[in-house]
Amino acid sequence: MRRSTEQRVDMGPTRRSTILFCDHTVSMSGGEIALSHLIRALDKDRFEPVALLFAEGPLNARLRDMGVEVHALDLDASVADVRKDTLKGGGLVRQLLQPSTPGFIAKLRRFMVDRHVDLVHTNSLKSDLLAGAAARLARRPLVWHIRDRIADDYLPAAAAKAFRTACRILPHRLIANSHATLETLRLPSAADTRGVVVHDGIPPISEPVAPYDWAQPVIGLVGRLSPWKGQHIFLDAAAIVRRSAPNARFLIIGAALFDEREYEAQIREQCRRLGLDDLVTFTGFTEDVLGAYRRLTILVHASTVPEPFGQVVLEGMMEARPVIATRGGGVTEIVLDGRTGVLVPMSDAQAMAAAILELLADPNRAEAMGRAARARAIDCFSIDRTARGVEAVYDSLLRSAC
Repeated sequence: MRRSTEQRVDMGPTRRSTILFCDHTVSMSGGEIALSHLIRALDKDRFEPVALLFAEGPLNARLRDMGVEVHALDLDASVADVRKDTLKGGGLVRQLLQPSTPGFIAKLRRFMVDRHVDLVHTNSLKSDLLAGAAARLARRPLVWHIRDRIADDYLPAAAAKAFRTACRILPHRLIANSHATLETLRLPSAADTRGVVVHDGIPPISEPVAPYDWAQPVIGLVGRLSPWKGQHIFLDAAAIVRRSAPNARFLIIGAALFDEREYEAQIREQCRRLGLDDLVTFTGFTEDVLGAYRRLTILVHASTVPEPFGQVVLEGMMEARPVIATRGGGVTEIVLDGRTGVLVPMSDAQAMAAAILELLADPNRAEAMGRAARARAIDCFSIDRTARGVEAVYDSLLRSAC
């Protein structure tokens, strides 16, 4: 007998899928800011976010303020202190397999089972491996969100190779924050659908664009103080710009993290040596990110190695700041050279200074570039677009797990 197409069975409200987010880093670095944006934008009618972090810190507080259920499971110092620069001379897996590791993984697995987690989403390299092993033992779908370039200029060669091997074994899906990041994983072939690209996004800014000050322009670099972020290149460029634009002022916005205080001392001494103390301001860390960008006339990105994505560049574009950025990595997927910003070679202070002077000499072009940058950020890199892309990955895995 033919069944009526209008006959339906009411199964009641659909249960939300519980997504467990794991991260070993709890400071508000780029990956953690991106994670908080993603969790805020998830469809809460369909997904319930729960965070399990490997320490207490600012990320815990931010997620709790958002109403997210947050748990902390302290990672033993013998594992927590393993950093990329400590992996030389030893394999990645061997460095992480400290005596405390099996017990930590067992606790993670027990949490996943007891909390009835439907899917595990890891957000950092250590959580990829540790929570990834636990998710496999708990038989939960596993998503690795790769926000770092797995390349020899970021990790020691042996560690990068080991991580690429793990990419083929542990996760069911890999989300990369850019095509440049995905390429560093060297997945077997284009036919391998394990890896997908979902660009990071940021919330749109509703406030009017801040005015540009061309009488005393402010050129700024935003990001933590670190050699690969290129503050030393920026200072060399500032010294060149000063000769032709003595009215320009410069901001270095950010603080040293992860034991990089020595680099901060070096660039402060460099600033003094170049005679820039009266023109350059080191602001330190600021909670008022919006206010920081609105103080700038031009935003400079000076990284000396390819960025996995380029969160700072995108934030500046959303604020309609004309951007000068180094060419490489995910930044080239964000900035349209000559239209929404200017791309310059890495570690080239002369080229950076020339680009700054070109924009200072043509304010109309610079402002048009800033407006085009804002339009591109809103159209192509909204956080809602990012969330829908990630949710599509969840849906695919959860359907196959049914």
